[in-house]
Amino acid sequence: MTDEMLMMAVKNGDLEKASELFDRYHKPLYNFFVKITFDRDLGHDLTQNVFLRMIKYRASFRQDKQFRPWIYQMARNIYADHFRRNKMLFSDYAEVEDLKNKIAAVDEVMVEDERQKLLYISLFKLQPEQREILILTRFQQMKYEEVAQVLDCSVANVKVKVHRAIKQLREKFLELEKI
Repeated sequence: MTDEMLMMAVKNGDLEKASELFDRYHKPLYNFFVKITFDRDLGHDLTQNVFLRMIKYRASFRQDKQFRPWIYQMARNIYADHFRRNKMLFSDYAEVEDLKNKIAAVDEVMVEDERQKLLYISLFKLQPEQREILILTRFQQMKYEEVAQVLDCSVANVKVKVHRAIKQLREKFLELEKI
């Protein structure tokens, strides 16, 4: 069954089909949250909240829409709600040493070598919107059309945002390489 068919079954009251969607999406959503927050425990909590909200708002799913952008839009909203409630958005002036420590705590498997560690530090130093679009397009491998649905903007706008985010990431990476 497709994701959309499973979600329509959930919408129509077959809540057991939600477990199949959980099996398909809990790891990608967890990875999305870990990469955007650099916090494994928070990643678990936010991932769980996505599926709770999916059940709660199942009636809002429309059959003519794709499931993947719908669930990632929900994930974005949960991320935004969490940080709005806790007023914990990171500033641009976070210390590099703190970032290195935070990355080491995330998952040693995630960071294989020093250049990869610098990449993750550079990613963390981006504006949240830039970090998010790179995570969706590069790490979650979402198509620009899907990201446009998630962000509620045009595909052309997504391309521009990705281009600018990559440019910023490159600059931050090169700055760190000099250190």
